[in-house]
Amino acid sequence: MKILYIHQYFVIPSEPGGTRSYWISRELIKNGHQVTMITSTRDKNQERRVTIDGINVIYLYVPYSNKMSILKRLVAFLKFMFLSSWYVIKLEKHNLAIATSTPLTIGFPALVGKIFKGLPYVFEVRDLWPEVPVQMGGVKNKFLIKILYWFERTIYKKSAHVIALSPGMHDGVIKAGTPEKKVTTIPNMSKIDEFWPREKDTKLLAELGLKKDSFKVVYFGTMGQANAIEYIVESIQYLKNEKNVEFLFLGGGALENKIKEICKNEDLSAVHFYGKVPMARLSAIVNLCDVSLVTFSNLPILATNSPNKLFDTLSAGKAIIVNSPGWTKTMVEDNNCGYFVDPLNAQNLADRIIHLRDNNELCHEMGKNARILAETTFDKSILCKKFVYTIENLKLNQ
Repeated sequence: MKILYIHQYFVIPSEPGGTRSYWISRELIKNGHQVTMITSTRDKNQERRVTIDGINVIYLYVPYSNKMSILKRLVAFLKFMFLSSWYVIKLEKHNLAIATSTPLTIGFPALVGKIFKGLPYVFEVRDLWPEVPVQMGGVKNKFLIKILYWFERTIYKKSAHVIALSPGMHDGVIKAGTPEKKVTTIPNMSKIDEFWPREKDTKLLAELGLKKDSFKVVYFGTMGQANAIEYIVESIQYLKNEKNVEFLFLGGGALENKIKEICKNEDLSAVHFYGKVPMARLSAIVNLCDVSLVTFSNLPILATNSPNKLFDTLSAGKAIIVNSPGWTKTMVEDNNCGYFVDPLNAQNLADRIIHLRDNNELCHEMGKNARILAETTFDKSILCKKFVYTIENLKLNQ
């Protein structure tokens, strides 16, 4: 098949960010399909068409950052929506489109292809929009909310199939009126060849200014309102007098500067910020650590998340602390690879960190269990095959 893949934030392994669409595209190509990716770039000079590892990539100039205001983000979403729709219309005929959220506007070019070219599409739900921005207070106008929910239902209804990234998202899609037989759950993926447990790099420790024998806690990924970053910092304040615990933050986002300022004002010298780094360096830094934090704000919709950092942590063989009372809580508890902590009680998080520090064998065992789970259940080699199988077994009406 000739497949048109629409993903506003497509990245390759050498770039920071989630690479799910890259690995799925590679698996599709491996199975004899052609893939054309429509995505965005923040650099005007990088607007181009190029082939990357067999993937035909069309880069559209649409600046975007998590630090943008809500209005500027909306403008970016709409700009990409219209530009990608134009390409859907003007490109040569394809057999199938895959549109992967977020944002929900990514469904618009898929609908355009369906209406004007008879192009069937699969819609991938990475977050339950518009429920996420509605619960977070980003969208408050009641009329607009009604339109967005109608748009969501329409995208699901017109699709050939819907792929959800977590059990909670699966349930949300069905709740919106989608037949259960039309929905498949394929979670985010572990990359066991990109993140793996090995000897710690002592030169990297020195380069990063870290202590050799301290207990290291890492948070990597977006530092936004949804990620409970202030909750983490509050827990760190409880541990201010613990001399052998260090905290590493990697990534960026709207709250990055705010928490840096808090740490500076509170003299939290054991906290280190390293910004966004390529995957290979991120993997090496995570390998230096003992436990990884996967946190979200205490909103029901955020408990449906399927975050990349969770699966990268599994691959890295590190104990995990989660604070969402959803499927991730069940996963870490049932597989003894981490702890759930109260999202409203930062002291609980601090206590669990100290408990793992003081029980090294337990922490190590959880890490081993995490790696086993990555290898046997969530590795990309397993889940990409499931994705391709799902695509190849659709009954498409063109």
